[in-house]
Amino acid sequence: MNMKIAVNQTMAIKRIVAGIGLSVFLFSFNIQCVDAQEDKQWISYAPNEGPGSGKHIVLVSGDEEYRSEEALPLLGEILARKHGFKTTVLFAINPETGKVDPEYQTNIPGLELLRNADLMVIFTRFRELPDEQMKYIHEYLQAGKPVVGMRTATHAFNYKRNPDSPYAKYDFQSEQEGWEGGFGRRILGETWIDHHGVHGEEGTRGLIDGIEEREDHPVLRGVRDIWGPTDVYGVRELEGDPDVLVWGQSTSGMTPKAGVNLDKSIMPVAWTKEYTSEAGNTGRVFTTTMGAAADLESEDLRRLLVNACYWALQMEDDIPDKSDVSIDGPYHPTMFGFGDHKKGLTPSDFK
Repeated sequence: MNMKIAVNQTMAIKRIVAGIGLSVFLFSFNIQCVDAQEDKQWISYAPNEGPGSGKHIVLVSGDEEYRSEEALPLLGEILARKHGFKTTVLFAINPETGKVDPEYQTNIPGLELLRNADLMVIFTRFRELPDEQMKYIHEYLQAGKPVVGMRTATHAFNYKRNPDSPYAKYDFQSEQEGWEGGFGRRILGETWIDHHGVHGEEGTRGLIDGIEEREDHPVLRGVRDIWGPTDVYGVRELEGDPDVLVWGQSTSGMTPKAGVNLDKSIMPVAWTKEYTSEAGNTGRVFTTTMGAAADLESEDLRRLLVNACYWALQMEDDIPDKSDVSIDGPYHPTMFGFGDHKKGLTPSDFK
């Protein structure tokens, strides 16, 4: 916001509301500042009517490869427009340009919004955030609030620049006692292991767990057909007594009609669990190793994620038989790959 214009607007508003009271003026001024800040550094979706009324979901993007900066605005819009949640999407921002830059690993403005968030959806990769930003994620987890992790969130953090940070234990290769495997293993259930499928050649066919389906697990409600072009991630041994909801079978090709590769074993690709913070608070967790922007062309994967948000918020009784995850308008996601992100855009360009 141009400072001269802002001052003139402020004085005008102040004269208008002089007879109403200073509190109204301050409220109006605050709204202007929030809107200006949002336009530059993050985006929010106002909720329509729906079960999510009164709940705020903060979605944290920031990965170099799988286009989380495109996936999370889509998910945020669906949650707001179709289900009544207020949603805010955060981005990796290059402070020198003010543009969205997923390759800039040390800045995600707006994490302070987690203080009043009801749910964090995180899709980051190898971030090393400054302590003054990272503390908000740490405080959120200490409070035992719920988490939905997508794809590279298993290796969300990588501390190479500042290994003495109090948050270096979040590193995906952490060896600190109690934090082995970092945020991924401690909170989500697994850290980065490897590509089980052939990266860039094989996709993932989601196999719904038959036992969980028969028991009508609410996250699986209305979910039948999942396919995505990203390959199956390797999983060693899930931490925290998880319930595997979807298994991943590699496909011999990167189209929905590609047959499955029966020479490869299946791996967990979506599960639920709980974590307990160092403060003794417990929160629900849903993790999927799918979720790239291109994966979200799968309607039932979008439905799985929306259902997971309900479940994480302990709103499973409100999950419809078939959650509305329709996309309003065109959705043409950028295929995953390094260096292929849309350049020169601000957060509002993704709305």
